[in-house]
Amino acid sequence: MIVLSRPSIGEDEVQAVVDVLRSGILASGSRVEAFEEAFAQKIGVDHAVAVGSGTAALHLGLLAMGIGPGHEVIVPSFTFAATANVIRMVGADPVFVDVDPLDYTISAQAVEGAITEKTKAIMPVHLYGHPAPMGALEELAREAGIDLIEDAAQAHLAKVGDRFVGSIGRFAAFSFYPTKNMTTGEGGMITTWDEDIAERTRMLRNQGMAERYVHRLVGLNERMTEIEAAIGLVQLAKLEHWTERRRQIAAIYRDCLYPSLGLPVERPGVRHVYHQFTLCPPDRGPVIAALERVGIGYGVYYPIGVHQQEPYRHLGYHLPVTEDLCERVVSIPIRPDLTDEEIAIVIDTLNEVAP
Repeated sequence: MIVLSRPSIGEDEVQAVVDVLRSGILASGSRVEAFEEAFAQKIGVDHAVAVGSGTAALHLGLLAMGIGPGHEVIVPSFTFAATANVIRMVGADPVFVDVDPLDYTISAQAVEGAITEKTKAIMPVHLYGHPAPMGALEELAREAGIDLIEDAAQAHLAKVGDRFVGSIGRFAAFSFYPTKNMTTGEGGMITTWDEDIAERTRMLRNQGMAERYVHRLVGLNERMTEIEAAIGLVQLAKLEHWTERRRQIAAIYRDCLYPSLGLPVERPGVRHVYHQFTLCPPDRGPVIAALERVGIGYGVYYPIGVHQQEPYRHLGYHLPVTEDLCERVVSIPIRPDLTDEEIAIVIDTLNEVAP
């Protein structure tokens, strides 16, 4: 079986966890602080705030910005539901727009048509590791006087020009779920240049405390543990190597797979980090059947647009590109630990059923 994804855990991560357990300090402490500092330096921002998940990073960031009832946030529907759910959780309304049919990230043209007097922010998703059109979105946000937020859950070390994603918007949210390009088991990170957002999210993740038992805000428990941070520090040191391997495998796929399978694009001027290598054939049925026959893992991200999910269906959106992609996309293995033999098996299997 060639699995689609799995966490890359080695003896360094195991030893880091053992060291934490032996230290007797398991809640947030020096390792969390060290991980925050290292991640901020890597992305190139002033502040990084470690939290319990990527969803928590989005949620606390929105709360810190004061987004709530009466506000609208523009988002793609072709994404994981968490992107929209956090908007609802703070009492605001998600406004769904369609995506670009080539790179599957939010359409700047669609965003422009969706801005209203209630719009508080635009929240693009760097889907599959490909950066959204940040230059165009920055210009739209500036002209409208609204904020730009990055859902970077799938895009560790992706770049727009010489800027890492996570360093462009008012704040960004990363996920460290086990199948992401790096993991802490669970966990997330808020990155920002904004000192106020950093300060408020640090309090919000810790029951609103600025100091022990002194509560300045109504907050939550969304802290990262020392165990998670210890794993994160080890993984972060390996991330560049893993990213280059993902890009190398993507280049092999692009050179060897038949174009009729619907190969992903990489826009000029960006660095795609290939959290997923996603095909878009005319009919994914034969592709999935071939993968299953040989024992190759695959995933469909996503089979249903968020605007079609039960909590949002009543809003009545029709997004033709998103709905078409949901019927066709299928992701194939691009783990950095894939062997050359496994890559060849994937290529041969897919080319045999290419339309």
